Amino acid sequence: MKKLLLIPVAAILLVGFQQATRPTYADPLLNGFAKSTVASVADAVDQITGQRGYMSHDMRPRVGMAFVGRATTAILKPAPPEQATAALSAKDSVAMIDAAKPGEVGIIVVEGSLDLAGMGGLMATAAKSRNMAGIVLDGGVRDIAEIRSLGLPVFARSVSPGSSVGRWASVGKDIPVTCGGIKVTPGDIIVAGEDGVVVVPKAQEQAILKRSQEIDDRETKMVPFIKQFKSLTQTVQKFNRI
Repeated sequence: MKKLLLIPVAAILLVGFQQATRPTYADPLLNGFAKSTVASVADAVDQITGQRGYMSHDMRPRVGMAFVGRATTAILKPAPPEQATAALSAKDSVAMIDAAKPGEVGIIVVEGSLDLAGMGGLMATAAKSRNMAGIVLDGGVRDIAEIRSLGLPVFARSVSPGSSVGRWASVGKDIPVTCGGIKVTPGDIIVAGEDGVVVVPKAQEQAILKRSQEIDDRETKMVPFIKQFKSLTQTVQKFNRI
């Protein structure tokens, strides 16, 4: 009986370790953002750009968890059935995935609907084979169990079995798009985690990383101060941060 009990305990410990392990990247910028927190990156984008950089609250992890990578994009819009055939509906999404470099993040926008899936198991299989870091969908995702078995991280605003075929058609790839309320330009850094998804504009990525690291460092110093003095008010006054 004791031996049987050891197996699930070990499995639980292993899962916990995997979730706590952060990936490493060859690009120092990506590695820096991976070591920061999504919340710190969101604050840094606010402070450096003066604009919100985090996507809408319903952009949630549907499969897997945190990832960082540079964006590549595709967009679909409503179209009559003759323009939304199986060949045309996901044409640009498929082309975007087939051309993706290892570590890139696919941004797929299904404009105007959360009731259609912008990606399913077949596209996820292709994305995984290209070693993409993850997919972010302004729309739905389907074939969740299949995608989970692949181990491809996917964030989406909804889950839906509905197909875009016959309803929506591809209208472009590797162009600026609006995803989750935030403009994404190909090459922008995407930081995704349990708190949500943040877009880091390429033109300001160095300054944003520096500010994000400063925020992380300040918060690291705040925790022991709170524990020592048992006062959040004193901590906020000292560090000017909440």
